[in-house]
Amino acid sequence: MLPRDVISTGSLILRPPGESDLEDIVKMSDDPVTARFLPLLAQPYRIEHAREYLGIAAARWQDGGAEYAITEGGRLVGSIGVRPPDHWGVAEIGYVVAPWARNRNVAATAARALTDWAFDHGLRRVELQAEVENVPSLRVAYKAGFREEGRRREAKRLRDGRYMDLVTFARLKGEAAPPAEPYLPFFEGGELNDGVVRLVPLTVEDAPDYHRMMADPGVAAYAVSPPGTLEDDERRCRYTGYWWVSGQRVELAIRDAASGEFAGHVQLTQVLPPLAQAMVGYSLLPSHRGKGYMTRAVRLLVDWAFANTPLHRIVAGTDVGNVASHAVLERAGFRREGVHRELFPKPDGTRADDVEWALLRSTWRR
Repeated sequence: MLPRDVISTGSLILRPPGESDLEDIVKMSDDPVTARFLPLLAQPYRIEHAREYLGIAAARWQDGGAEYAITEGGRLVGSIGVRPPDHWGVAEIGYVVAPWARNRNVAATAARALTDWAFDHGLRRVELQAEVENVPSLRVAYKAGFREEGRRREAKRLRDGRYMDLVTFARLKGEAAPPAEPYLPFFEGGELNDGVVRLVPLTVEDAPDYHRMMADPGVAAYAVSPPGTLEDDERRCRYTGYWWVSGQRVELAIRDAASGEFAGHVQLTQVLPPLAQAMVGYSLLPSHRGKGYMTRAVRLLVDWAFANTPLHRIVAGTDVGNVASHAVLERAGFRREGVHRELFPKPDGTRADDVEWALLRSTWRR
C-alpha cells in the first residue's frame, strides 16, 4: 500500500483531494476538452459527481494506489493518480489538467514527480496511455521521461461510439529518463504562410478533400499504393498530431491563403535523426495546378525545416515520368542525385525508375 504522502515539485503540491476542492473539480470535469478525452465522466458534471469522486479517490488509497489533487498556490490545477500495482510491481498513471492551468507544464511536472515517488515506494514499472489524438497528453509522456512502447488499436470507446487507438508508454525504475526534446517542433503560430499558400496541420476535417485528391488519376498514377477508402484516410488524418509530436513525420494541408480552400498536401517523412535526413512528398488537386502553389509549399517547408530542426539533408524521390514533380523540385533548389532502377511498382505489373533528389543545409539559401 502506498503512503498518503504530500509531494512537492517546483511550484506544485500534490496532496489527497478534499472537500475544499469540490468546486474546482466540477469546473475542471465539466470542461468540454476534459469531457472529450475522459468519456466515462458524467456530463453534465455536477457537485454530486465530485463528491462521488472523493469517495473513489479514498477507495483507491485503500486498494493500494494513490489519488492526488495537483495544486498551485493552494488552488487545484489538476488531478493525477496511480492505480494499485500488480504482483510484479507494475502500475499505470493517469492525469487531467484544469482549463485555467493548461500549457504550463503542470501534467508533465506532476507525472515525473509521481512516477519518481512511486519508484521510491517499491514500484518497478510505471505505465501511461494516451489517446492517439490527444497531442497534449502525448507531449506530457515525452516530457516526463516515458518511452513509447507501441499502440493498442481501438482500445478506447468515445462518447460518440467510435473506438480510438491508444499509444502506450512506460518508465522503468533506475533507467535514465531525460525529457525528450521534440526533433520536429510545432510551427510557431500554428502555420507557415507566404501570403499565397498556407501550410497547416492536416486534420480529420481534411479527410474528404484528401481522399478526393488521392483518388484523382493524375495523383494515383504516381502513388506507390492504391487509393484507400474514406475511412482509411480519416484514420490516417487522426494520426497526424501523434506522428508530429513523436518526431516521425509532418503532414500538412496546403491551403489558398486568401480563401482558405484546400489545395493539396505536403509531408516531411522518413525522418532519420542519425543521418539528419528526411524526405519531402506532395500532391495537389487538379483545380490548383499551374499556379506555383507546390513550389511555394515545398520552399516553405524546407525553409522551416532547416531553420528549426537538426536536419541536414532533405531528399525526394520521383517517378521518372513525373515531369511536373521534377520541375517543382528544381525550382525549390533540389539537385538530381541519381536513379534507382525499377523501384516503383505500376498497376500493369511493370516498374518505373525513381529519380532521386536532395537539398543540403550547406547549399540552402533562404
